[in-house]
Amino acid sequence: MRPQERAASSCVHWLPSISATPRSILAAVLSFACVFSLTIELPAAAAIPAAAKDKKPKADPALKGLPITELSSDEAILHALNRLAYGPGPGDVERVRQMGLAKWIEQQLNPNSMDDKPMEARLQDYPTLRMSAAKLIDEYPQPKQAEKQAEKRAQAQTRQEQRRSDAAAETVARDTQEAQGQTKSGSDAEAAQQTTANPKPDMSDAPAPMKQEQPEGNPATKGAGKRDVLGGGDPNNVPRAIADDSKRPQRVVAELSMAKVTRAIYSERQLQQVMDDFWFNHFNVFAGKGEDRYYLTPYERDVIQPHAFGKFKDLVTSTAKSPAMLFYLDNFLSADPRAAQRQAMERAARQQWRRGRLGMPRPPANPQQAKKNERGLNENYGRELMELHTLGVDGGYTQKDVTEVARCFTGWTIDKPRQYADFKFDDRLHDPDPKIVLGKKIHAGGMKDGEQVIDLLVHHPSTARFISTKLARRFVSDTPPPALVSRMTETFQSSDGDMRAVLKTMIWSPEFWSRESYRAKIKTPFELVVSAVRALGTDVDTPMPLVQWVGRIGEPLYQCQPPTGYSDKADAWVNTGALLNRLNYSLALAGNKMRGARTDVASLLGVETSADPKAALDRAVQVFLGGQAGATTVETLEKQLDNPQVLQAKLDDAHKQVDLGVVAGLVLGAPEFQRR
Repeated sequence: MRPQERAASSCVHWLPSISATPRSILAAVLSFACVFSLTIELPAAAAIPAAAKDKKPKADPALKGLPITELSSDEAILHALNRLAYGPGPGDVERVRQMGLAKWIEQQLNPNSMDDKPMEARLQDYPTLRMSAAKLIDEYPQPKQAEKQAEKRAQAQTRQEQRRSDAAAETVARDTQEAQGQTKSGSDAEAAQQTTANPKPDMSDAPAPMKQEQPEGNPATKGAGKRDVLGGGDPNNVPRAIADDSKRPQRVVAELSMAKVTRAIYSERQLQQVMDDFWFNHFNVFAGKGEDRYYLTPYERDVIQPHAFGKFKDLVTSTAKSPAMLFYLDNFLSADPRAAQRQAMERAARQQWRRGRLGMPRPPANPQQAKKNERGLNENYGRELMELHTLGVDGGYTQKDVTEVARCFTGWTIDKPRQYADFKFDDRLHDPDPKIVLGKKIHAGGMKDGEQVIDLLVHHPSTARFISTKLARRFVSDTPPPALVSRMTETFQSSDGDMRAVLKTMIWSPEFWSRESYRAKIKTPFELVVSAVRALGTDVDTPMPLVQWVGRIGEPLYQCQPPTGYSDKADAWVNTGALLNRLNYSLALAGNKMRGARTDVASLLGVETSADPKAALDRAVQVFLGGQAGATTVETLEKQLDNPQVLQAKLDDAHKQVDLGVVAGLVLGAPEFQRR
């Protein structure tokens, strides 16, 4: 076997439905090569027949009111469902056609107009979603360090006593054998000695199944696997954090992750879920940093979700006051360096006044205590507020501006972070002197200094362009058309940062519906996992395996460490390990190899296709890819049709039954389904 085949075999031998035969290995390798080449080299329309590109579609009543001239009715509806939602489910295309695409979009832009009670009923299983940070801290406390240390000492003592007992038992056995004149063979004696010298390792301190290293993927995820239970390992395992109604603090983020997946799959308010994901990624907070695991639930519920379609200024202000952001970027520790000295002088003055009245001598100063109480200026939030949240890296600010903004936000802190975790402005920590930000004097006083900075930044032209560019990149293409970005920027400025208005400008633009934008985006791991569930109409009772699959493919939820958030460009998600896991996931889901998820592929492809592999493949391409698959994809898939695993029979059997789950899984792993 050649080295390349050996490498492929090591990755493919554990595929859920296809064994590591040479033919299956070749098909897997060809599939990944096809994905990689399509992602990097070929244009988005490469998989679309030339005749379809040249043929101008006729006007369709379903598309009335939208500037669609290059896409057919089916293509336009699929495009909308893949960009403004997490992909179509069974019957969704026809439902949108009957409603009219423009009306469906208007509903999505006004999510509160839609009833979402069935989805909300599914969320009742997650009580942490409705708790405050204070309640979460109380209900899911961190294990006390002393208790953990005592447990480790007890385990060490138990192991030591076991080793002594084993040694004593060996001595008794040896003495008994010698007394009886019995001797062991050399190999038996050696084995016994080795067993005693190397007893079975104690696994009480072994990592939980979900704490292994992350696979190769987005650089932002490196190291996340060491901190959290939601990425890597076997997705069908039950993490200890959610087993037996665990009160471990990890359960808080686990429930938050399961709720995110549930909303994305079942919510009628699909664009709301997409925008929630966009804004959380824009204002990213890492769950693995200390107390933030308790702050994330109210952060997403009370800060991100209510402002997804509102004014950008309200969203920035809300994130700036959120304990999650204050803790993540350390602004809750930021203080005017002179604050400690001022407070010390005030205390000394009060003490001197009291002692003077009582005639007591003045106590000597304690320089060590004064140094211990000192807190300095922290520039983390000031920098990220301008670089990532508003102006952008090329927004025209300087290092001096970063320092000045940090001074404006001194005193924005958290009241009792490990108890109440409420926002608090502490005037004693605030820098009272004037500041200059972007050439503007900031001296409103107290907390208003920070509010004045937010107002200045959100109305800056660079912010309008930066946010418009990020939205266009998410919804249109990795390199959004400059003309579209300019129109969105104008709307941002004229509407005072109204996000719904900016989105309408984008959606009602010809660029959004252009042939170049069609299937021009690579799905992130989260988008792929959710869209496959929706495409199959899978009934999910336990979403944790899906959460773990998202992590395994490379995007563990709430685990992005840097404030940049996860990348929205194709090159961040295209690598051999991730592409292999994408196919593995599709095969597991379609083949009913996933805990807590049930898929009825026969109802989608038709029971009659189970006797004809070619008919099953053609039907799967029609159902999952809208009938559009490139020649290379079709050729690669057809080579699998006589595989015994696909046919559920040995090669010499006369009667063959097609495994529709394998066929569906292969099509969902195809390059075209990796795009949206």
